[in-house]
Amino acid sequence: MREPLPYFLARNAVLGIMRVITRLDVEGVEQIPLDGPLIIAPNHLHALDGPVVAAVIPRRLTVLAADKWEHTVAGLLLRIFTNSIFVARGEADRAALSRALAVLKTGQSLTVAPEGTRSRSGGLLPGKNGPVYLASRGPAPIIPIVVWGQERALGDWRRLRRPEIHVRVGPPICLPPEAGRARSEGLNQYTDALMLEMARMLPPAYRGHYRDRISE
Repeated sequence: MREPLPYFLARNAVLGIMRVITRLDVEGVEQIPLDGPLIIAPNHLHALDGPVVAAVIPRRLTVLAADKWEHTVAGLLLRIFTNSIFVARGEADRAALSRALAVLKTGQSLTVAPEGTRSRSGGLLPGKNGPVYLASRGPAPIIPIVVWGQERALGDWRRLRRPEIHVRVGPPICLPPEAGRARSEGLNQYTDALMLEMARMLPPAYRGHYRDRISE
């Protein structure tokens, strides 16, 4: 589903500002399907992850976010600039899952960070099954996206430097038809494959939990 004009204009305004105040290095955006159901799966290093990803993705995004943000300034910004589904932490939020699947059924795009929370170490955390579960039940392809450098942006701006922010977009990952019947063990395997692909797209210092499983 293509971007509504107001969203298109807002996204490009943010992208333009980012190109002025950062050295933005983006590769692979052409691999993103412009129509049909889609799951965007980014890594999560910093509060700037969301704006960077939203600015470079040429589609209107619905974002799954933790419910702790719902009544904050961040939650307000999410509601203004994207569609948002706030998910209860620590439980199976069936209402949120139903809303997320409904987004995919209508051919829209959904953003779900597979780590589930921000990495404090700077490296990838073990992945959770949310993105592959939704992709298998959607069904929908998954686009892995990794971003790094944004975690140093505030320090660079204080020193009047333009931070380097790198974005890499991977090719769509399409789960096999039998994934729709997968339970925990099968979902774990699909999640592991997704996280390893994301790790390969990152510099070694950012691979975290998956560092020792990637051969150069």
